[in-house]
Amino acid sequence: MLSKLYAAGVALAVVAASAAPAAIASNGADSWSAIEQAANGQTVYFHAWGGEPRINAYIAWAAETVKDRYGVTVEHVKVSETAGVVTQIVAEKTAGRTSGGTVDLVWINGENFNTLKTQGLLAEKGWAETLPNWQYVDVEGKPTVVSDFTVPTDGQESPWGMAQLVFMHDSARLPEPPKSLSALAEYANANPGRITYPQPPNFHGSTFLKQALITLIDDPQKLQSPVVDTRLDQDLAPLFAYLDDLHPHLWRSAEAFPQNAAQMRQLLADGEIDIAFTFNPGDASSAIANGELPPTVRSFVLEGGTIGNTHFVAIPFNSSAQEGAKVLANFLLSAEAQARKQDPAIWGDPTVLKVTSLQEADQKRFEMLELGVATLSPTELGQTLPEPHPSWVKAVENAWAARYGGS
Repeated sequence: MLSKLYAAGVALAVVAASAAPAAIASNGADSWSAIEQAANGQTVYFHAWGGEPRINAYIAWAAETVKDRYGVTVEHVKVSETAGVVTQIVAEKTAGRTSGGTVDLVWINGENFNTLKTQGLLAEKGWAETLPNWQYVDVEGKPTVVSDFTVPTDGQESPWGMAQLVFMHDSARLPEPPKSLSALAEYANANPGRITYPQPPNFHGSTFLKQALITLIDDPQKLQSPVVDTRLDQDLAPLFAYLDDLHPHLWRSAEAFPQNAAQMRQLLADGEIDIAFTFNPGDASSAIANGELPPTVRSFVLEGGTIGNTHFVAIPFNSSAQEGAKVLANFLLSAEAQARKQDPAIWGDPTVLKVTSLQEADQKRFEMLELGVATLSPTELGQTLPEPHPSWVKAVENAWAARYGGS
């Protein structure tokens, strides 16, 4: 049911995006050359999550490469929550700052993209589809590259990587992990303090709540449409019944929560908890390669599938370096950058490209990658569940805070 719903929800966006290479052709190489010339000498303030050293190192490499090749300086503005960047852009619009904005490119998806799009705070429609490397994006095979939490991207954000909720366990301590929400609750009850999740509105914490909601709500199709306020309490009741039973058995009895996925992963590494999770299928292998997790850690997913989506970069309406931002976004879509990003020793983030459409030399970049002992194959990853409509994120987070905020 969910997979059919997902396919129907993105079909129109896929059809619209399939004509993207024509947009590149009509724009012509001369137009892109002019963009590169205008970008030379610009400084791009790239606002991106700064909570993961491996990702920070990757962005630093991309910045250095773009500087050397195109004369574009990239400043990574490390943020803890993208919602703060959205607030900053909204404040600039309110103050009448329609040019010379302080944010040139932002790592974004989901609720934050929807907020910026609906308030007219993004650069013009279609810019992402004019990037030269857009022609290699796997629109048909990975439809979430053009549909962000059910909202069509309309070319106002450029896909950067793929994501799916994946759980991790140390097989030396826990050979057979629980693979359903009910089994997870049973395990927590039998092993108090060995399970936890990050505190919402942290992205990973909210994702855990959404995963539970998809499983527990009476009709998952409701989640593909905006929240109906008059029935919200009823729709969320199964989720909070589950959490009410789970919380007394969590790490620190749910009186404290990890602040983010990195802290949760450290708790797993330190042996304080038995299960962690991530939104990057290659994260466990990457952490093993970097000495952050023991080599006995393995990945698993829940029966019935887990949430998946695409993450993007977007240009605000008042960016002071739009050409430079486009050059950086195009480089991030290159086979060189995408293959490096997918390398578990670097980041381990899956590509948005259709690898078979690349030149032979670029295909070999991906073929040579060793994805690692803890990375699940596409078959093992199973079904990817669609993200709920963005309105559900804030509704769930607010309800969680009202119920457990004093914890």
